Amino acid sequence: MTSAQQIQLVWYGMMVAGGMAFGLLGDRRPFGRDFLGHPLVVFFVLAAAGLLVVRIVFARPVPQLIPERTLLTGCALGAAAFLVGNWIVTRLLATP
Repeated sequence: MTSAQQIQLVWYGMMVAGGMAFGLLGDRRPFGRDFLGHPLVVFFVLAAAGLLVVRIVFARPVPQLIPERTLLTGCALGAAAFLVGNWIVTRLLATP
């Protein structure tokens, strides 16, 4: 496995894990009730901050490390994982 493939795999894994974690928190709204406090918004803000850290650490533009299609696919997977996590909390773990 090349380092480019490893970086892409880590990107996918972090987005899915982060989306699921923030989805599990989504029902409680721990960051506030306004739009910027919604867990999905906070998740994508942290993802953007992580990409800035990658840019600084590797001193290369992010698209050279992670192609644009991979970035968008990771974002879509993260949003889907958020919805799955939110569904788990609201439907499976709900107390009657």
